[in-house]
Amino acid sequence: MSIYDFKTLTLEEQEYDMAQLKGKVVLIVNVASKCGFTPQYKGLQELYLKHKDKGLVILGFPCNQFASQEPGDKSVIQKCQQNFGVSFPIMSKVDVNGDNADPIYKFLKKEKKGILGSEGVKWNFTKFLVDKEGQVVKRFAPTDKPEDLEEDIVKLL
Repeated sequence: MSIYDFKTLTLEEQEYDMAQLKGKVVLIVNVASKCGFTPQYKGLQELYLKHKDKGLVILGFPCNQFASQEPGDKSVIQKCQQNFGVSFPIMSKVDVNGDNADPIYKFLKKEKKGILGSEGVKWNFTKFLVDKEGQVVKRFAPTDKPEDLEEDIVKLL
């Protein structure tokens, strides 16, 4: 199994087949518009612009499960994207934990557990790095800044 076995929805509610990412390095991030880590959008965008032509794709998944920090609808999420100049794909709002967790997140968490073997996502801006074969190779904490991920990303490109 790999991320290529999943489909999700874009922020515009269009189907997004993860199989289209074959051969790409993918960084999947649960994002929120009103989080202390929201300024990481800037660093994620810089990473994306620097490496997208070499095969990097960043996917943001808005999530409202942590202190209700993504309470808004599509228009609020888009406004936040615009404020940070985000041009990488943003998916529809999902749950990342619990019974209603999006299937892609169930897969990501199973493949790369967190601290002490925990599967749960602890907070917004947890990041999962996926190689060109669709396998999850690393999980990063919300406190890991986007620029600190660059070395790991470049190794996979």
